[in-house]
Amino acid sequence: MTEKTFMAGFGGQGIISLGQLWVYSAMKEGLKVTFFPFYGAEKRGGIARASVIVSSEEITSPLVTSADSVIVMNQDSVEIAEKVCKEGGTIFVNSSLIKTDPARPDAKIVHVPCNDIALKLGDVRVANMVMMGALSAVTGAVKLGKFEAVLKSFFPASKHSLIAINIAAVEEGKKAVS
Repeated sequence: MTEKTFMAGFGGQGIISLGQLWVYSAMKEGLKVTFFPFYGAEKRGGIARASVIVSSEEITSPLVTSADSVIVMNQDSVEIAEKVCKEGGTIFVNSSLIKTDPARPDAKIVHVPCNDIALKLGDVRVANMVMMGALSAVTGAVKLGKFEAVLKSFFPASKHSLIAINIAAVEEGKKAVS
């Protein structure tokens, strides 16, 4: 199994954290990973992208030029999602913010109202974790069975109070695509 994922949004949406937590979770499950973040110099609001590969086999190249799955969290990132998704791939769309779907009739488009779900949970900042749950449920590439342990090592002790809402967001993301 190899899943190549491209993640795109704007700074402040947690794209880089999403990529990091995805690969940390994959490593806990014994998978091999690569993670390449890319973000603009702006503090918030600039572009944020991550290329991620999780695999049960050795990864020969860390580049994601043709993604099996693409996460697109804002309207401005739809165009890049259209280009990087492989033929017949899956594009996950944050339908809370994206009103025009990628123009890819060959791709499976999965609508996830990430911001709406996160707001219902009480914090829009977990919209990225909602998307992670959806990605896990649809692709099956990373099961997230050890996600709480990953969060405990990812967050400093002073932020452990955020673990419960992050887990809840992942579970709601899974439900949203079931």
